[in-house]
Amino acid sequence: MSSKIKSGHKIKTKSKFKVQHQKHKVFRANDPLLSVLMWGVNFTNRQLDNVNIPVMLLPEHFRAYIKIRTDNQNFNKEVMPSHFKVKEYCPLVFRAFREYWKIHDSSFRDSLSDSPIPLDQLTKSTLPIYLSSDRRFILKCITKEDVGQIHQVLPEYHRYIVETQGDTLLPHFYAMYRLTVDDKENYILVTKNVISSRLRIHAKYDVKGSTVDRSASDKEKSKGSPTLKDNDFINDKRIIEIGDQKRTFMDKLKRDVNFLVTQYLMDYSLLIGIHDIEKGGVQEKEYTLTSGSEMATSDLSGNESDNNNPSGSESPTPGNEEALWDDETFMIRSSENSARRELYWMALIDFTYYGMKKKGANVAKTMKYGGDEISTVNPEHYARRFLDFIEKVIV
Repeated sequence: MSSKIKSGHKIKTKSKFKVQHQKHKVFRANDPLLSVLMWGVNFTNRQLDNVNIPVMLLPEHFRAYIKIRTDNQNFNKEVMPSHFKVKEYCPLVFRAFREYWKIHDSSFRDSLSDSPIPLDQLTKSTLPIYLSSDRRFILKCITKEDVGQIHQVLPEYHRYIVETQGDTLLPHFYAMYRLTVDDKENYILVTKNVISSRLRIHAKYDVKGSTVDRSASDKEKSKGSPTLKDNDFINDKRIIEIGDQKRTFMDKLKRDVNFLVTQYLMDYSLLIGIHDIEKGGVQEKEYTLTSGSEMATSDLSGNESDNNNPSGSESPTPGNEEALWDDETFMIRSSENSARRELYWMALIDFTYYGMKKKGANVAKTMKYGGDEISTVNPEHYARRFLDFIEKVIV
C-alpha cells in the first residue's frame, strides 16, 4: 500500500492490499461510510508524520491531496467494504488550521476513531450530519459544489485566520474528505462543535436576522434538545446579557461578517447555546450510544482486537487540558447584573456563495414576501440585517 501527497487534480494513485492480515485497526460500524471515514482519518492523518511541515503555505498546498484506493476481495465485509477510496483535500492547509486552534493530530485521530453519532437534520438539507463521539467535532456531509466553493475561498480564509491569529467566530475548518463507497462519492467537512461538549445545553438557537420561514417545526420542538430559530427567539423574549463583554464580541463579529461580505458569502447563522447555571447538568453519556454502531475494533481480516485505540494512546477525556480549552473557545458568561446566571456559546456556522442560484431565489422570495425579511438577499443586505438583529438581542 502506498500513497503520496499530490499537487493538482489530475494525478491519481492506486494501491492494492496484497496481504490478508493487515494490522491497521479499524472500527466496525453499521454504516460502511462511517467505517471508511474512521479508517481514512487515521490513515491520511498518519501520512503527515512523514511530511516536512512548510514554514509558509504555497499555492500548490491549496491544490494538494492525499489519495488512497483499496481493492481486496479478502476483506471481511462485515468490518469494511472490499473496495473503497479515500481522498483528503489540502492536508497541510487543514493541519495548519488545526494547529492554530490547538488540535493535536493524535487527539484529532482519537476523537474520530469512535463511531460518530448521527444527528437529526436541523436544516432542509437531506445530507447526513454527525457528531464525533466526544462531541468536539461536527462531521457534515456536503455536496461536490460545496467542496468547490470551499476550495475557492480557502486561500483568503487562511490569510484571514493568520491575520486574526485564529481569534474568530467563523467556522473552524479541521479537515475535508471524499469517500467513495459502493461507487458513490461522499464528501465530508469536519468543523468545530460550537456549543459545549461537557455541559448540558438548556436552550439552543440558530438565528439569521430573518423572520420569513424562521420558526422551528413542531417536530423539531418536540425533541429533547431542539434547535430553535429567529421567531422562537423573539417569542421566548430571549436577551443575551453579557454587559461589558458585548463590545469585544460585536467587534469580532462585525470583522468576521465583513470578511464574509468580501467573499460574497451569506446564509450564515449565529448559533447560540445556553447553559443555565442554576439548573446545571452535564451532557448525558447515554447520548453517545445512540449511533447504532458497534464500538469494537478489528484488523482488516476481521479478527477482533483487544486494543480499542488504533493509535495506541489514551483517548482524550473531556476533563483534559486540550478538551477544556476547546470547550471554552466560544463561551461567554452572563454579566453580574444579569437576572439569569447563564453561560453562552456563540459562533457563526455555515455560509453559501451568492451565485446565480441565490440571486434567482432572492427575486422569487422578494416578489412573494418583500425584500426586507427574507433570507436570500444579497450579501451586503444580509450582513446589515444580521448585525442589526444581533446588536438588539445582546445587551
